[in-house]
Amino acid sequence: MNMIAFSIELCQFSLELSKDMGKYLFQSLKCILVKNIFPVLWDKNQMNMHLKDAVPTCSDFKILFHKLDYITGQWYNQYMIIRKAYKFRLKTNSEIEGLLFQYSGCNRFVWNRSLALQKESLDKEKKVLPYGHLAACLVRWKKDDASFLKTAPSQTLQQTLKFLDRALKDAFDKKQPNKRFPVFKKKYKCVDSFRCPQGFKIEGNRISLPKIGWVRFYNSRQTLGTPKNVTVSRRGKHWFISIQTEQNVVVPERPVFNPHADIIGIDMGLKRFLTRSDGEYIEPLNSFKKLENKLARAQKLLARKKKFSCNWKKQKQKISRLHIKIADARNDFLQKHSTIMSKNHAVIVAEDLTIDNMTESAKGTMKNPGKNVKKKSDLNKSILDQGWSAFLRMLGYKQKWSGGIFHQVDPAYTSRTCPECDHVSDNRKTQALFECIECGYTANADHVAAINIKAKGIKELGGGTHRISLRRDGDSHPLSQKPTTLGNQALYLAP
Repeated sequence: MNMIAFSIELCQFSLELSKDMGKYLFQSLKCILVKNIFPVLWDKNQMNMHLKDAVPTCSDFKILFHKLDYITGQWYNQYMIIRKAYKFRLKTNSEIEGLLFQYSGCNRFVWNRSLALQKESLDKEKKVLPYGHLAACLVRWKKDDASFLKTAPSQTLQQTLKFLDRALKDAFDKKQPNKRFPVFKKKYKCVDSFRCPQGFKIEGNRISLPKIGWVRFYNSRQTLGTPKNVTVSRRGKHWFISIQTEQNVVVPERPVFNPHADIIGIDMGLKRFLTRSDGEYIEPLNSFKKLENKLARAQKLLARKKKFSCNWKKQKQKISRLHIKIADARNDFLQKHSTIMSKNHAVIVAEDLTIDNMTESAKGTMKNPGKNVKKKSDLNKSILDQGWSAFLRMLGYKQKWSGGIFHQVDPAYTSRTCPECDHVSDNRKTQALFECIECGYTANADHVAAINIKAKGIKELGGGTHRISLRRDGDSHPLSQKPTTLGNQALYLAP
């Protein structure tokens, strides 16, 4: 059933709903936040609702439940919390930039000094100091030899201690083997940043930061949701604010009526950035490769200059601008193509690639030196230049926001299996051409892999706890089996 609420501007209430399940049976629905509600006409599908903390002048109101097709397997729309960050560039002057540098330096000092205490404690007692102990130390530092910390907002310093506490917990978490022990932050080798969890105000194209005041920024788009915190950071010669918001939204329904168009399989590659199961492909951007020679020349000039001199700092800024240009071009490329795919396809199936292992160095050790080190190094550079990991991560959360499904399958034998006869052998005569030795089927190797990835995804989603409900166009009920949900969504596949 889909829930529709008719409303006008009033205020925000917390609602507790229940639905009629039969004789004397009522099931409580999830507590949701509904904004702008007002009385509507009675209907046989309406249900009463209990209102907490309502204003006395507000009359009774109802929510309509319109029955569509009983194929979703769900009684109500599901809600999810979306946290987004909106990044804008600040309009600063020399005075504001001086304060931002000062506060970033104070946070870096607190991080390094707290980390030194943690290492000392681990070496002696093998015990991590809790956040409360470090917060008490911070108060003593302000009174003793680090009185300059009083100039920085206290909550930003406390937030730095929380970041360190979180980093230490992650480092000792066995469920996160890739997390490493935190390191000291150097002045010229770390990102200048600090976070304001409270005490900020946003009005149009300006923001009020603690102990700084109102600062204007380039308001390029509307921020949706309730602002929770603000992070100030420096990138190159510019300062940015990142406003994290939180909003409660309804998970949309995206049924699949045409499996050829709504379900897509993708194969990641180097010659082709991405090949789809329908035969289309995307050429790679290679943003690093295009500027690699220019970056190498700039780094050679930097090595010839005296360290920390004026010319050295100017050359370092040029190198920083090149890195920013490469990263921005890659991010723009990935964001655009992931958005297009998420909007056009309800189900996206990709390979579950272990990119960390694929890009591992082949140098080896002195006793066991690696083989084909130069060739493997070029391969690693090309894979990292494509941004596979970031692209798959973008597809994951964009599909979740839009109500779609992003599923990853085992990549084994996807490029060696014939999609016509299912024969698995050394059918890939060359890197680009697939030719089945059993039935003679010939096609591009990446296209064949994408077809097999899609087939694997449909098979996995259609079996076990994840079942695909088959129905014909115009039918209001499934053909073969009862519909079930995949995570938060139900998937319907037309033959």
